[in-house]
Amino acid sequence: MGEVPATRHFVLVHGICHGAWCWYKIASLLKNSGVKVTAVDLGGAGINPGNADSILSFEEYNKPLIDLIPTIPEDEKVVLVAHSAGGLSLGYALHLFGKKISLAVYLTAVVHKGLDSDDKEQFGDHWEFGFGLGPDKPPTSALFRRETQRELLYQLSPDEDSTLASMLLRSWPLGSIYNACYEGEHTKDIDKVPRVYIKTLKDNLLKPELQEEMIKCWPPTEVMTMDTDHSPFFSAPNELLGLLLKASALYCGERIS
Repeated sequence: MGEVPATRHFVLVHGICHGAWCWYKIASLLKNSGVKVTAVDLGGAGINPGNADSILSFEEYNKPLIDLIPTIPEDEKVVLVAHSAGGLSLGYALHLFGKKISLAVYLTAVVHKGLDSDDKEQFGDHWEFGFGLGPDKPPTSALFRRETQRELLYQLSPDEDSTLASMLLRSWPLGSIYNACYEGEHTKDIDKVPRVYIKTLKDNLLKPELQEEMIKCWPPTEVMTMDTDHSPFFSAPNELLGLLLKASALYCGERIS
């Protein structure tokens, strides 16, 4: 008999203001496809007890993800999937665990490495800010304004999912990403990890032209596209499932060291 293929283990990382809950459709579909799945709540997200205005370091924000990855058995191939600003956390994990991650998937995700604390204006008028360090300091948290959430994030998604999200969104620890540092013992290994970028062509938040800039910033192994809004885990879960399984089948072979 031939060698038994290694188990694929998908680790799902949410974006701004979301939590592990946003992956509920994809997690179910992946599990039914016979792979392992873990959706993680980053600091201050979902059911994580952290307070967004008190999480002021990138390390603290990412601690749930960084604590999780070393616990995954060596015989499981880690497929790290990140949505939106979760791409920043994915990059951080790659620097720390480059040898342990078999595939990185950026789902309409941020690729560049951090934001400047003076860039509050770049967020536009779609946000409510928190100022945990005082009104004269840079904002420490950000939350999508309720009246713009559907237009920005879920315009092609079912009403039920948009309503659910409006009840579960939490402030994002904006202060944690100022001058985010990307260093780790496996920094030299990150270019060995296959990377797939999934573009969302009807995205009202991270518009396609901005996604293209992300792709040019660090060209991935492959680019896939979806004709969806910013949240394909709601608007096109079966299509997204197909792309994730396709990518993992293509790129989760044995890596040449």
